[in-house]
Amino acid sequence: MRWFLAVTHLLGLGVGLGAVWARGRALRSELDVAGLRRTFAADNWWALAAILWIASGLVRAFGGSEKGSAYYLHNHLFLTKMVLLGILLILEIRPVVTLMRWRTQVRRGERPDTQAAPTLARISFWQAGLVVLMVIAATGMARGYGVPHP
Repeated sequence: MRWFLAVTHLLGLGVGLGAVWARGRALRSELDVAGLRRTFAADNWWALAAILWIASGLVRAFGGSEKGSAYYLHNHLFLTKMVLLGILLILEIRPVVTLMRWRTQVRRGERPDTQAAPTLARISFWQAGLVVLMVIAATGMARGYGVPHP
């Protein structure tokens, strides 16, 4: 089970990095029907990845399957990862709201106002950078760094 959770967590990060980057690229392209379809598909993968890595991360950190919550809560790299995740989630508010509105408009046969696309693309690329920083922190944790020594 521990191995499965670790694999799920890492795959979620990998899929998420590719998906958020693809969303940013799609938002920079022409947002015709095909462009919107690419944007929504990448956003769906981003959402799935977030669910995978957050759910598996919670179980790993607080479900008793790994080192225990005390280890994680006292590990500076884990806390750094959580701050980065918090920033990532705050940044995600605007894309979620905007893309939900666009999806609704497309379903109704309307053409959404895509003026926010360049800003959403920049947010997506910033989020990709945050995912990379989270992976860097995770590799440090895997090697035993971040734990204060007495």
